[in-house]
Amino acid sequence: MKERRIPKLDFEIIIDESFLALNPTSALKPAENKNVLSLINDYEDGEWWIEKFQNFVWDNIAEAALSAEERQKLISKPHSQLKEAAKNLRLTDSDDKGSGSELAEIVLYGIMKLHYKALPVVPKIFYKQNSHDNAKGSDSVHIVLSGDDFTLWYGEAKFYNSIENTRLGEIVSSVEEALQKQKLKKENRIVSGVGDMDLLVPKKSVREEIKSLLKNGNSIDLVKPKLNIPILLLHECPITKANTSLSKKYRDDLIDYHKERSEAYFKKQISKLSSLSKYSDIKFHVILFPVASKENIVNAFLEKAALYIK
Repeated sequence: MKERRIPKLDFEIIIDESFLALNPTSALKPAENKNVLSLINDYEDGEWWIEKFQNFVWDNIAEAALSAEERQKLISKPHSQLKEAAKNLRLTDSDDKGSGSELAEIVLYGIMKLHYKALPVVPKIFYKQNSHDNAKGSDSVHIVLSGDDFTLWYGEAKFYNSIENTRLGEIVSSVEEALQKQKLKKENRIVSGVGDMDLLVPKKSVREEIKSLLKNGNSIDLVKPKLNIPILLLHECPITKANTSLSKKYRDDLIDYHKERSEAYFKKQISKLSSLSKYSDIKFHVILFPVASKENIVNAFLEKAALYIK
């Protein structure tokens, strides 16, 4: 199998640090298993560049909405690939996290592929449409390979109007639910059972090691040292809305805001989840992506999706 050539992430990264490197004086414990990634979109003609963001979503929709086999069949037909991916979207959700939930999942899939070099072994939007049982659990499921070693990434993706303290508890609860023993075991069975891994993981010995680790009957404690939880917080941001360019002040203000918000989130997470068995073995990654207007992004996404579905 040819080596996958993965393009670079087309957004500026302003934070990519371990939590402790970012907050060396923090008293939070345990903190060694936590990381923070913050990305920003550009501005054009004095406005937040929504077209660039939408292009990113549609450039990555196939990873989340089509199986590996379907993507391969349509690899030479990009327009047809987009149409088939759009058919698997659900466009009727309307609550604060509903209408943008699949959009956030697609953004997370793109970040996982382009920044973490991850393989999308369970395209969740595809399975939501085609197999209700496989849709339950995490919002994204990836494997990251490092030579003959691997890690498992079971992600959460949220799109909120705000990430102030009143919303952080909901995110912690969502992560807590995903880490329940039965949920993890079910996710493991799905990963080892779908055919995408056979197409995406090139080395047979690595595939067999992954499947052996995840097979039914193994203790979930064996999986946790391999487990990473990326938590995408796509969020409407007053700092981003008020700016007109990528100025130094904008970057500095956003870094300070995201440092404060990530610490507030991890404080709530530790308070609620630190008693979980092997909690310190699991790695958590908060991914912060600010936007100027959630409503504008969701409306533009739904309008384009509707055109592809016709």
